[in-house]
Amino acid sequence: MKLSIVIPCYNEERTLRKAVARVVATDIGEVSKEILIVDDGSADNSVEIINALEKEHEEIVALFHEQNMGKGAALKTAIAAATGDILLIQDADMEYSPSDYPKLLEPILDDRADVVYGSRFKGGEPGRVLFFWHSAGNKFLTLTSNMMTDLNLTDMETGYKVFKSEIIKQIDIEEKRFGVEPEITAKIAKLDPRPRIYEVGISYAGRTYAEGKKIGWKDGFRALYCIMKYK
Repeated sequence: MKLSIVIPCYNEERTLRKAVARVVATDIGEVSKEILIVDDGSADNSVEIINALEKEHEEIVALFHEQNMGKGAALKTAIAAATGDILLIQDADMEYSPSDYPKLLEPILDDRADVVYGSRFKGGEPGRVLFFWHSAGNKFLTLTSNMMTDLNLTDMETGYKVFKSEIIKQIDIEEKRFGVEPEITAKIAKLDPRPRIYEVGISYAGRTYAEGKKIGWKDGFRALYCIMKYK
């Protein structure tokens, strides 16, 4: 069994090396792993860091966009190149902890699930206290998405999504930016037969905007549009 860990990267020089070190060090038992880092046209030193990391670790595959196209575009590039049986999305900003990999993978490895979402709102794990309106917006978008897809997710916008590769490779990603989250969810829900979807609670160390957080209110409106577009 092989796990493809996909890391989209845009101007993450402050956290990238530490985040990748945590991914490399995470023990996932007998499951082998490849780490696909997609630099999405970074203007800082991320490219140099990625090139160095690829030389240091044989499991790392470096992929590059010449210009910034967005998270959705980076995911599309990585998914096409992935060779693992399972694919996991990992942000480069250290908001999500690789220590949660075992619980994220367990339902798939036990053949109970085809897709697993890591929920920041399911409870039971530490989570940094930050923005009320971000939390309220996420819950509103999740509720609206659930109404369109007939799912009962608690965190549609989560950055931790895990798929059997045969499932995610069926999805043609169209969204370039953060609208990819509701797009993937809607398209997964429309597959026939519908995949078995699980959620597990995860820890979350969110960032402030001063610390590099990128998503904003415009992305929230785009997400709402995407929920309606791909329903």
